[in-house]
Amino acid sequence: RALGAPHVLSLRPRRWRARRAVRTATRASVSSFKARYACGLDVGTQSTKCLLYDIDTNVVAGVGSYAYDLLPMPLSRPHAAEQDPETWMDGISESLKKALSDADAEASQIVSVGVSGQQHGMVALDKNFQVIRPAKLWCDTESAGQAAQISQHAAFDGWQMQAAFTASKVVWLRDEEPGNFAKTKQVCLPHDFINFRLTSVLATEAGDASGLGVFDLSTKTYDREKCAAVDPGLLTLLPKEIMPPDAQVGKVTKEASERTGLPIGAAVSTGSGDNACAAIGAGAVSPGTLVVSLGTSGTLFGASDTFVLDKSGVIAPFCDAVGGYLPLLCTLNCTRVVEEARGFCASGDGGALPSHNSLGQSASSVSPGCDGVQFLPYLVGERTPNWPDASGAIVGLRPGSLRNKSGVLYRAAMEGATYTLLTGLLKMQTLGVVEKPKELVLVGGGAKSGLWRQIVSDVFNIPVKAPRETESAALGAAKQAAAIVLGTTTKEFVQTNTPEFDVTKTTSPTAGAVGTYREGYESFVRNSNKLFA
Repeated sequence: RALGAPHVLSLRPRRWRARRAVRTATRASVSSFKARYACGLDVGTQSTKCLLYDIDTNVVAGVGSYAYDLLPMPLSRPHAAEQDPETWMDGISESLKKALSDADAEASQIVSVGVSGQQHGMVALDKNFQVIRPAKLWCDTESAGQAAQISQHAAFDGWQMQAAFTASKVVWLRDEEPGNFAKTKQVCLPHDFINFRLTSVLATEAGDASGLGVFDLSTKTYDREKCAAVDPGLLTLLPKEIMPPDAQVGKVTKEASERTGLPIGAAVSTGSGDNACAAIGAGAVSPGTLVVSLGTSGTLFGASDTFVLDKSGVIAPFCDAVGGYLPLLCTLNCTRVVEEARGFCASGDGGALPSHNSLGQSASSVSPGCDGVQFLPYLVGERTPNWPDASGAIVGLRPGSLRNKSGVLYRAAMEGATYTLLTGLLKMQTLGVVEKPKELVLVGGGAKSGLWRQIVSDVFNIPVKAPRETESAALGAAKQAAAIVLGTTTKEFVQTNTPEFDVTKTTSPTAGAVGTYREGYESFVRNSNKLFA
C-alpha cells in the first residue's frame, strides 16, 4: 500500500441497528427475498467511506471507512498536498468489506455503484492510462503563482482563479516537471479516475468538471478560449465525454471486481464531486435549502436554477449533479483547525491527545467569543479569501486568557472556522443568489459536535438541523446509483425519498451569543485583513 499501513474503521450507526434487525426478521420469514443495494463511495482526502443503501426499503444498511493520509513532503514544500491514487483503490476495497460486514450482506447483492470524489485534484495519466505521478489535491496551493498568471488573461474577464482549481495545477506540472508533463496524455479528476478504474471508461460530468477552472456553465462544456489561455494543449488532455446527469458510465469490469470486491456487471452512475453528492444526500436538489459542511474543507452551498459568476472568486461557479447549479463557498481550513487545537492540548511532547468529548465539555464552559481570543484558521493558506501564503494565528490574548487553555483554543478554533463560512452566506446574499434561509442543514464530521452545531447556529443566527445519516456525500452517491437502477432521475428519487433528520440535533440560536458573534465576526475580518490581505 502506497502510504504504509492505513487502517480500517468500522462505522456502526446505532440508529440503523433496530431497522436492520426488523428487516432481517422479515427476510427470515420470506426466504425468496434478497435485498438489493446501491453502493455509495466517497473518496475523500482523509478516508474513503462506503455506504450500502437498500433500494427496496430506502434505508442505509451498512457503512465502512478506510483512513489514510497525505504523502509526506519535505519542509521545502509546505504548500504541497499529494496522494497516490492507488490508495483510493485500497480505500474502496477495505471500506467495502466493512460495509458488507456491517450490513450482513454479500457483494453480489450490490446492483449499482455511485462515486463521490474530492474535487479539483489532478491525476496525470500517460498514453497507456497509467498514473505518472502522485495526484495534486484540492488543498495543494503550490500553483498559486500559476493561478495568478492565468487570472490576468483576457479570456477569464477578471475572474480570479485560485490555486485549488485543476487548470492551475496543470500549468504547475508544465512549469515545474516538464518531463512528466511531456508524458501526460490525459488529465482527470479523482472521481473520474475512480470511474475509469471501475469501468474502463474515461469521462466526466458537469458537477465535478466545474472545478477545472475552464468550464462554461452556460453551455456545460469546456470553454475553448479559456483552455487555450491556460495551455494550447489543455483541451486535448481533458476527458472527451461530458456525461449528462442520471447517465450510466459503464459497468464494473472483471479487473475492477478483482481489485475492489465490487461485483462484475454492477452499473456505475456518473457520480460527481463530493459537494454535489453531499447536496443530494442532504436533500438539497431544489432551491431553498442551504447546506454547511464541516469537513477537512468547510463548504457552504445550495441548489440554484441559475448560475452567478463571482469575479472575486469567493463563490465558486459550480454545476450540481442533477442538472442545475450549485454556487459554493469553500475554505481550506475547517476540521483540521480543530484538530490542531486538540494537538495544542496534548499532555507534554508526544503525549496522548485529549478526546473531543472532554475538549467539548471544557470549551462549553468558555463564553461565546472566547473573551476576544480568536483563532485565525489559515493553517495551509486559504482559497477563500485567496490568501495562499497566509498562516494560522491566535490573536486577542490578554493576561489570564489561556487559564482554561484547552477550552479556549478548542472553542476559538471552531469559531474561526465558522466565521470563514459566514462570509459565503453574506456574499451569496450580496450577489442575489440566496435570501437569508429559514434553516441550515449541517453535514460533515464536525456536525457530530453539539457545541459546534450551537456555534454555527449562533454565528449565522439561523436554526440548524442535521441529517440522521452523517455520511451525506456517500449517501448522495448511493441515491444517484439507486435512481439509475429504478429508471428515475436522481432529483425525483431524492424528492420522493427525502433524508431523515435527527430531531435531537436541531439547534436554535441563543440571543446573547448572536450579538457577541456579530461583533466577533467584524473583529475577525479586521484582524485577518490586517495580517494577510
